Amino acid sequence: MAPHPITQAIIDFSAGAAGGVACVMCGQPFDTAKVKMQTFPSMYRGFLHCFVSTWRQVGLRGLYHGTSPALLANISENAVLFLSYGFCQDVVRLVSRTEKDVALSDLQKAFAGSVASIFSSLALCPTELVKCRLQAMHEMEASGKIASGQRSTVWTVVKTVLKTNGPLGFYQGLTSTFVRELPGYFCFFGGYELSRSMFAQRMGTDKESIGVLPVMFSGGFGGACLWLVVYPIDCVKSRIQVYSLAGKQAGFMRTFMGIVRNEGIAPLYSGLTPTMIRTFPANGALFLAYELSRKMMMEKYGA
Repeated sequence: MAPHPITQAIIDFSAGAAGGVACVMCGQPFDTAKVKMQTFPSMYRGFLHCFVSTWRQVGLRGLYHGTSPALLANISENAVLFLSYGFCQDVVRLVSRTEKDVALSDLQKAFAGSVASIFSSLALCPTELVKCRLQAMHEMEASGKIASGQRSTVWTVVKTVLKTNGPLGFYQGLTSTFVRELPGYFCFFGGYELSRSMFAQRMGTDKESIGVLPVMFSGGFGGACLWLVVYPIDCVKSRIQVYSLAGKQAGFMRTFMGIVRNEGIAPLYSGLTPTMIRTFPANGALFLAYELSRKMMMEKYGA
């Protein structure tokens, strides 16, 4: 028996939140290196140089700068994403005239994930802005873009945004977030579902019974598909969100063209290595936590 729609929504929301926590705890050091390399590509020769330099400058805690807003960002993003994903699958069923008891195709689920990302972007953008600024604070001071010696806490960043730009300042980079998320989550959910389908076909079972390792690999594969497609867009978004701390920052197209004109194409892919290393454990943990917690709650509250 299918659960009540409200119960289903609460289950999807809670399972998405659990996935967000697992994702951050597994991947935060790699995400910190990614943001540093995106915003200051000339400071680091590569991932290991960035990782070791950060460790030497501020120790282990430097690799976990921005963890609090990252947790808030990922919990809110994934809770809203998976809640919306359930609703968007219903919309896809309605548009495609697919019966309720017929499983959606992998392509249909990819479309549902892409539409769901519109809603998750609104929850993600403010917290991701704070996270990125905390992660790149040392580089902003070292490059002279802001005065040195500033206390870098979540609250000081929030106060600075409110004082400088008001509440709407938290949505700097929203256009870039939309541009990234729509194709990104099409690839994310499409890659995840396609990988699960291939495992299920090879194992002669259904997608819900493929086991822990195939689920984790499928989550990592979906994450890899996302980042390979949208990484340059994410780089532009990080620049906008971090550099706006030093004053008014240009929009997406002007920032993108400025990077290409002044620095070339390569800086748009700076930080891709830690991102690809991170994607398998982080997104594998995300989908494993989501699937297991969702299954547990469906068994307990679904009937």
